[in-house]
Amino acid sequence: MTFPIKVCVVCSEEFELRPGKPGFANRCPACSEPEEPDAAAGKGSDLVDRKSDSELNAARRKAMRDMLYRKES
Repeated sequence: MTFPIKVCVVCSEEFELRPGKPGFANRCPACSEPEEPDAAAGKGSDLVDRKSDSELNAARRKAMRDMLYRKES
């Protein structure tokens, strides 16, 4: 059985689209591989992002609580 021939949108090379190929259907296997340096750099900043997100969410909850339950004078 022949596999359909596709053209990679990144490098414009032709490749066979095989079942079970990792990545996107419009990218060749070489362009579909994840980049390792970006994944390692994201882990350190992810903790900082989650911490700042939790602080922002706490401030939002406090503001909503204050608006909902403030006493009308």
